[in-house]
Amino acid sequence: MKNSYSRILSLSLIAVFLITSGFGCKLQDQQTQEKMKDITLNYWRVWDDDDSFTDIIKDYQTAHPNIRINYRKFRYEEYETELLNALAEDRGPDIFSIPQSWIRSYQAKIEPMPSQLTMAYSEIQGTIKKETVVTLKTSPTPSLRQLKELFADTVADDVILRQQVYGLPLSLESLIMFYNKDILNQAGISQVPADWKSFQQAVQKITKIDQDNNIILSGAALGTGANVEQSFDILSVLMMQNGAQMAGPLGQPTFFTPKKGEKESEGQVALQFYTDFANPLKGVYSWNGSMASSAFETFLSGKTAFILDYNFQIPIIRARAPKLNFTIAPIPQIPGNPTANYADYWVESVSKKTKYKDEAWDFVLFATTKDAEAKKFLDKTKRPTALKKLIEKQIEDQDLYPSVSQILTAKTWYKGKEPKAAEAAFAEMIDKYLAATDPRQIKDILSIALEKIAQTVDTEQNLPDPIPPAKK
Repeated sequence: MKNSYSRILSLSLIAVFLITSGFGCKLQDQQTQEKMKDITLNYWRVWDDDDSFTDIIKDYQTAHPNIRINYRKFRYEEYETELLNALAEDRGPDIFSIPQSWIRSYQAKIEPMPSQLTMAYSEIQGTIKKETVVTLKTSPTPSLRQLKELFADTVADDVILRQQVYGLPLSLESLIMFYNKDILNQAGISQVPADWKSFQQAVQKITKIDQDNNIILSGAALGTGANVEQSFDILSVLMMQNGAQMAGPLGQPTFFTPKKGEKESEGQVALQFYTDFANPLKGVYSWNGSMASSAFETFLSGKTAFILDYNFQIPIIRARAPKLNFTIAPIPQIPGNPTANYADYWVESVSKKTKYKDEAWDFVLFATTKDAEAKKFLDKTKRPTALKKLIEKQIEDQDLYPSVSQILTAKTWYKGKEPKAAEAAFAEMIDKYLAATDPRQIKDILSIALEKIAQTVDTEQNLPDPIPPAKK
């Protein structure tokens, strides 16, 4: 007991000596100097040019002049290969952008948001003689509750895994409806369809088929898997609108599980509805697998009245088809059912291997959670917001209204650690369902799709947080 007391006393005396001798201050100065070293954060993204971030980076460097943001844009086709190779070879970026559906497959490569950040700030102090003073500040990062209040509801569902945040979005798009105004005018359709029944009626009125059963004017590019770019998202939102539970509590796919006493699930009913647009025996037949390799391309050429896609296509359409008289609207809904929309967005994440975790996360939070900074990015890119506070500022913009008006009801669903495999399974299921000649084949087709997605689901990761042991 005496030895323990003597040791504690000795340690206390040493601590007092360090403080009174100024050594503690030297340690603090050393930490400040370390934080004030010139730092370069390498930031990798897709789609947006570096001028989209010029103002944000300038504002950030005003408070942190020692931090340089080196922004690099990649083509989507090369991005994932470059990113994975760079991360594996320890030459990867400090901050990188990924689709929210990649979060789980990249989870081991992402540094979760810490509970607090310690940053160096340059401040001008003094009244008569002004001087720049560097101070260290430790601040808490936003709580999970605060993030849920800031962002659209789906964001928290997607980026928070076991109470940790793995990325935050700069914007958020939802699936919207594009339509050719000239085609609708020629068909005498004055009201844009707001529900699926009126949508079907418009498609039937527009579609033109010649005597050889060739579709010469398509009412809607829907119904197939391979040649409809967003077939996974479209079928997903139809299932969700119809009340299908897409996944169980551990992430296992359940969209084809019928309710008690029902022969068909809500998911199968939605699949039937979707494929009717590519079934020659149905009144809404307006599309097929041999029409073209891309629904988007037929819309550009003026041969299709309706497609479902995302806001990022707007500038592409205007650049490639400047004379196309098109506009956009929210997607149709099912009257009487809760409104459901489908979200698609990328998140900004911090690399597990970065040497500057605090600085990298500080920049991500600066760009994504501060209204003024997020707005600068959104204004330059004409993207829909992910922040609830900015919805009203964008709602009157004709290009943004459809997506922004759907932000609060837009959701995604967990499709496993290999989202591309899930999308391929859906496309294959759709086309096989269309080709099935025997009703007995349907059950196998649906089961195979479920199984392919289930194989990529990590149920262990979806377990609830362990309950801490009771204190004795």
